[in-house]
Amino acid sequence: MTDTSLKNYGADVFCEKAIRKYLSKTVAAKLIATMKEGKPLDPSIADAVAQGMKAWALEQGATHFTHWFQPMTGGTAEKHDAFLEPSGVATAVQKFSGKNLIGGETDASSFPSGGLRSTFEARGYTAWDPTSPAFIKRHENGATLCIPTAFCAYTGAALDMKTPLLRSVQAVSRATERLMKKFKKAKAHVSVTLGAEQEYFLIDRSFYLKRPDLLQTGRTVFGAAPAKHQQLDDHYFGAIRPRILKFMHEVELRLWQLGIPAKTRHNEVAPAQFELAPMFEDINLAVDHNMMIMEVLRQTAEANGLVCLLHEKPFDGVNGSGKHCNWSIAYGGKNLLSPGDNPRDNAIFLTFLSAIIRAVDLHADMLRSTTAGAGNDHRLGANEAPPAIISIFLGDELSSVMKEIETGRPRNPVAPGGKKGMAFKFGVDTMPPLPKDSTDRNRTSPFAFTCNKFEFRAPGSSQNCAASQMVLNTIVAESLDAICDKLEAVGGDFNEELQKLLQRLIKKHNRILFSGDGYGEAWPKEAAKRGLPNLKDTPSAIAPLEDPSNRALFAKYGVLSETEMASRREIAAEDYESRVLIEGKVALEIARAMIRPVVADEFSRLATAIGQAKKDGLKVGVKGLTALSLKLGAGLDDLHVKCEKIEKAIQKGETQGILATMGDLRKTVDRLESLVDDRKWPLPKYREMLFIY
Repeated sequence: MTDTSLKNYGADVFCEKAIRKYLSKTVAAKLIATMKEGKPLDPSIADAVAQGMKAWALEQGATHFTHWFQPMTGGTAEKHDAFLEPSGVATAVQKFSGKNLIGGETDASSFPSGGLRSTFEARGYTAWDPTSPAFIKRHENGATLCIPTAFCAYTGAALDMKTPLLRSVQAVSRATERLMKKFKKAKAHVSVTLGAEQEYFLIDRSFYLKRPDLLQTGRTVFGAAPAKHQQLDDHYFGAIRPRILKFMHEVELRLWQLGIPAKTRHNEVAPAQFELAPMFEDINLAVDHNMMIMEVLRQTAEANGLVCLLHEKPFDGVNGSGKHCNWSIAYGGKNLLSPGDNPRDNAIFLTFLSAIIRAVDLHADMLRSTTAGAGNDHRLGANEAPPAIISIFLGDELSSVMKEIETGRPRNPVAPGGKKGMAFKFGVDTMPPLPKDSTDRNRTSPFAFTCNKFEFRAPGSSQNCAASQMVLNTIVAESLDAICDKLEAVGGDFNEELQKLLQRLIKKHNRILFSGDGYGEAWPKEAAKRGLPNLKDTPSAIAPLEDPSNRALFAKYGVLSETEMASRREIAAEDYESRVLIEGKVALEIARAMIRPVVADEFSRLATAIGQAKKDGLKVGVKGLTALSLKLGAGLDDLHVKCEKIEKAIQKGETQGILATMGDLRKTVDRLESLVDDRKWPLPKYREMLFIY
């Protein structure tokens, strides 16, 4: 980072520095206390904050303001209002009040509501979230002040992703405070943190515009695998090409201006695939920032003649893209998931670890439901994406500690994975020893402990990670409260009772712990024996949202009412069905209007050539032309039959039928791709899109 970029870091954010500059000391102190410590906002300061925020925004070149929110579309939404207000005939002033800041009204009927709103019930409200700072969005002709907000219906029901997330943070914070009180710890601020790694593909825009499937669905419904793709592992962490490096640099400069701590950039495993990873932040801010990251990636790609593909599986046969959510929790600034030098003696850490194990075991179905989606169905279970079976990986050292607790017998104090202070030696005198982590990584694990946090690898690259984090917070809160309930019920010596309780928890819930190969054929069978759910596709993954016990749990913690959870199930089902139907229609259109004419022309040309050769008495080459024409003719017939099948499936609206017939149709089209004259094939090929950028 240069001195200039460091100086500009957070320049487009109404952050603490700007707050202290544009607000009085008293008002600034109250707002900062809300932002940093979660203290209730004093509503009396709204007008003062609005005036200061307006002055700052105008200096940044803003002409409009908007309540920026996250409806249940998977993206963000905004409605711009000008600061300008008429003050007389041909005169105007710039105005922005506390009322404008605190809340807004927008049409709620056109956003997904899952039955919470009817078309004629249009009113919805946006409400200022003071814990996430306002920021400036820039465009070629100006700038807009964006105010992060929650979004709810006239009835008060949540219509967004932010509101349940904030509710879940409250739930897990209260449960954490309750448990820490058992350990006789003074009351302190609880902070839940998140680091969301974002994977994505980049292709040249000229290719994108020639692919109706990419334009309308985000993925290629046809495309034969090239001879070389990711088999040689030469793209992973390889030297970044100049054009891509320029793009990445521009992305980082913009993110830094927005106060987003983009830290890591690199080539991913698949060709044309990349990753951006930010530093850890407060979970609410991290979710907002991830939504902003995706937008900046798309906009910067377009400015560079590229297209950023955030679909989970844009290309068949190579790695898909995920959003790895690294979650942790701290108390008074101390990470509760940090094992310390000796995790065996760290009672608080072991208690929280046990609570998380219990939470994931009991509610694996709900955690899986947050990763459901038409795109993620194609990704999960292969090419370094975790399987749909939710399990926990702890690593050798912590697995050993858990076994000690379970059996009550101490094992080898130095676990096979090593402990803090151990080091690798490379056998080269000039190289210093390299510190060795206490645990290995397991890329096939959906939920893995990685030194001082848990990494949930199952969410898809296009998904809003608020959903998975909301569920994780809630189920952990329930487990922490369950532990407190048990401790309060038994009385006696706290340490002895805690040890007995942890032993019971590990014995009961150790089925969720798995350190092996999640891709192995034996794992689904083993998981079934353990009673772990294997929700392979979206319809089965969203079914737990209908479970009365799940609905009761989230209602109990005030995170989602039963009607709000029911609405989310309806939205997920409708989204899935709509996406599959769109994909089916696009595939049918491409096959009939783009592929069939080209194949027919090629077949006709060959037939004419064969007839002319026979007429001329030629024998050389006729055999080869005849063999090729037979393959094209058979392919043409097969194409016709399969197009008829997919059309019938579309008419019936059968999602599984559409997916099955699409798969069959793809096989035919991909075979024809290798037979037709390369110059005439109407779609850019994988070997072009994945390597020319």
